[in-house]
Amino acid sequence: MDSLHDRVAIVTGASRGIGRAVARRLAAAGAAVVTAAREQHAEAAAAEIRGAGGRAVAVSVDVTDPARIDAMVRTALDEFGRVDVLVNNAGIARDRLALRMTLADWEAVVTTNLTAAFTCARAVLRPMLKQRSGRIISVGSVVGQMGNAGQTNYAASKAGLVGFSKALAREVASRGITVNVVAPGMIETDMTAALGESAQSAMLTQIPLGRLGLADEVAAAVCFLASDESAYITGHVLAVNGGMYM
Repeated sequence: MDSLHDRVAIVTGASRGIGRAVARRLAAAGAAVVTAAREQHAEAAAAEIRGAGGRAVAVSVDVTDPARIDAMVRTALDEFGRVDVLVNNAGIARDRLALRMTLADWEAVVTTNLTAAFTCARAVLRPMLKQRSGRIISVGSVVGQMGNAGQTNYAASKAGLVGFSKALAREVASRGITVNVVAPGMIETDMTAALGESAQSAMLTQIPLGRLGLADEVAAAVCFLASDESAYITGHVLAVNGGMYM
């Protein structure tokens, strides 16, 4: 599979879960991948790709630091000469009922999940505009579409990605750049595993397909939106949620 041969992709939050699956999938499709994550975790993801015969370089980055984001993009350009795909995947959750949520909890989640997506997109737009091509894909959430008690900060940040992506899609479409969102539902990751069996069972009652999704299924959707096959799709939210929200 080489649908992304000669393309260069940056994946934030690439060290585990969905981000790592996305990085692997893009590399398997032929892309050179910049795995961006905190400290040594980025290198572990890059080493896995190289071990499978792919091309990857690691960048240690805090996505809330614009200077580190600019350095991340410079690394991609220095190593591979271009940037074709940005996957905004880095995110955190600090769940608490709104009445008890601190301003620090709100700001940390919005800054990491939403503001960083803007900063990363802004950083890749210059090379993409020059190339007159590019793919910007943000990983949202079903929670950003349907809401969830105890997650006002997380839901707001993920819903914000939708509005941001639709507006940016209109700004850059004439230059051959598409901007889309993949909105996963409940996916088998470290985070869902930590919830315990009873919480997972309660989730399953809300999912028509009757199971949790796989990180590789989300990665497949991202890879499609990164490919030429999706060239006429922009400003779209692709739900990967087993029917949890329709």
